[in-house]
Amino acid sequence: MNVMPLGEKLLIKRIEAEGKTAGGIVLPDSAKEKPREGKIIAVGSGKLLKSGERAKFQVKKGERVLFSSYGGTEVKIDGEEYLLMSEDDILAVIE
Repeated sequence: MNVMPLGEKLLIKRIEAEGKTAGGIVLPDSAKEKPREGKIIAVGSGKLLKSGERAKFQVKKGERVLFSSYGGTEVKIDGEEYLLMSEDDILAVIE
C-alpha cells in the first residue's frame, strides 16, 4: 500500500474493539460499537496557511489516537478498512 493523504488529512487504521464485555459476555459483531481509537498510518503535507506555508501536524505517523465518533471517511485499500480524516477530528493522543 502506498497512499499519501493530501493537505491536512490523516490515514488511520482503527484498532479493533474488544469482543467481550467487562463481565465476560462475548459480543457478536453486530453488537460491537465501532472503536474510536486508531493508529496513524500516514499524514498529509499539512494545512495550507494564508501565508502560503504549511502548518505542522500536532500528531505523527505511528501514534495511537482517539477520534470523534462520526469523523472521517471510511475507505477500503487492499482489502483493509481505513479512515481518512482531518486533524481537527483527532481528540487525543494515547501514550
